[in-house]
Amino acid sequence: MPPESDDNLRLKIGHVLFIDIVGYSKLLIEEQKEELNQLTEIVLATAQVREAPDEQLVRLPTGDGMALVFRRSAEEPARCALEIAEVRKHLARRIRDRSSGVSSLCVAGNTFPPHLD
Repeated sequence: MPPESDDNLRLKIGHVLFIDIVGYSKLLIEEQKEELNQLTEIVLATAQVREAPDEQLVRLPTGDGMALVFRRSAEEPARCALEIAEVRKHLARRIRDRSSGVSSLCVAGNTFPPHLD
């Protein structure tokens, strides 16, 4: 395949939020499903995910969490992580008798190398 001309190359930068459920592998299968469903509900309810146009957000499952790739702003994954952390903290206060000790770990950053069209 011939190399593309510089005119056809477009740089795309993705700002990534990696979300991992800590202790996931130690849970029973039903608990794993419950944790992933709860995390998905929380993520889908965040303002950054709700307001992102489809072409500006990519959601990728990772098995024990997910990766969200935002294409508009480097602030979006950080704001999303803060909102998720606040909801998880509120839920932890409400469910004190739960013994699983599962928590989420969020890491935000840029993707490298950038994708070219």
